[in-house]
Amino acid sequence: MVTMKRLGMQAAIQRLTWVLAAALALWTLTGTGCGSGGANSKGGPPSGMGAGKGGRMGGPGLVSEVVVQTTSVQRISIQRQVDLAGSLISPDQAKVSSEVAGVVRQVLVELGQEVGLGQVVVKLDHRELDLALQRARSQLRQTEAQLGIDGVRFKEPPPDEQISSIRMAAANRDDALAQLRRAQRLKSQNLLSQADLDTAETKVKVTEANYQAALETVQSLKAILQERRHAVELAEKKLNDTDIRASVAGQVSERLVQQGEYIRENTPVVTIVQMNPLKLKTAIQERHAGTMRVGLPVEFSVESSPGQKFKGRVANVSPSVDQATRTFSVEILVDNRDRQLKPGFFAKGVIFTHSDENVMAVPEYAVSTLAGVSNVYVIENGKARQQMVSLGPRVGNLHELISGLDGNEILAASNLTLLATGVPVKIAQGGRP
Repeated sequence: MVTMKRLGMQAAIQRLTWVLAAALALWTLTGTGCGSGGANSKGGPPSGMGAGKGGRMGGPGLVSEVVVQTTSVQRISIQRQVDLAGSLISPDQAKVSSEVAGVVRQVLVELGQEVGLGQVVVKLDHRELDLALQRARSQLRQTEAQLGIDGVRFKEPPPDEQISSIRMAAANRDDALAQLRRAQRLKSQNLLSQADLDTAETKVKVTEANYQAALETVQSLKAILQERRHAVELAEKKLNDTDIRASVAGQVSERLVQQGEYIRENTPVVTIVQMNPLKLKTAIQERHAGTMRVGLPVEFSVESSPGQKFKGRVANVSPSVDQATRTFSVEILVDNRDRQLKPGFFAKGVIFTHSDENVMAVPEYAVSTLAGVSNVYVIENGKARQQMVSLGPRVGNLHELISGLDGNEILAASNLTLLATGVPVKIAQGGRP
């Protein structure tokens, strides 16, 4: 259907060209027959109306040649590109929050200030947490003392048999066993009553139970030791958390607390946005899915810096297409060391996909465009032939030739408004513009 419309348009253009040629011929004929000064003694064309200058008619009923310069189809290299439009975003943005409750003693940053990773941005009052740490350390030292840890020579509990409470229980048990053996010997000689022997046996059982209790107490103390060590570590962490630090490097976009304010745990204090690098997020039409890949170079501009081009590279390509918009997301990594770009800027540019070599192209001056239809005039056997062509991107003064020519044709490059299919032409001296 589109081809039939183009052919109809081409026929209409040809008819219009012939009408203009006929009118020009009639004007020329009228001019040559009026007045003695309008023609020479031999009935030739008026002075100043040579071939190709102002008309096609050299005399009554004769079609004059149109003098043209010529050109040919050229071969060029074209860098293919895909248009993009999107917004710059920060790849890492964080609301820094307090992990402990307390009174804000000092706010160390202002809006827009650059901060580094781990830099202190807010300080809280730490006196209460300092006391809690001292209490936890005191309880830890008490448990260490029960296990024979002095913190200098011994960092870990000694073997169970070297702990004083177990050594005492073991000594009592051994003494009870020795007394039981003596009592049994005396009983065998009828020198000890049964009651005394029973007492010795009972004492052995009691000391055995005390020994087992001492072992269990030591195991419990070891567990308490680990718990109190963790308590000290937690108290130290909470004390350190009174210095609230930046979790990302960037610039402060929000300051959310004031000095003297009491804040609870998990209260945001500042918002920090990463400024370098930035990401340009855009949506690409699905027809370009086959050419889009990570690493492709990008060039774009923003309204705040007219005339300046910024560069980047494709960092991430979505594997799926949005069924509603028929596009897929692409993220571009942009270097922003000079801080000229800001998150939220709108950007327009191109993604350079690949380069095509040996592409046919025609000069701009060899193309005649009317009502959106492009034509060239092919020189064949001394005559012009109008040929409709499809053009692609422009590179300098050349247009990519998509269809319409084979590539070996000679094309008219001047006086295109005087040409139509079948009009005789004469190649000017020098031939090409």
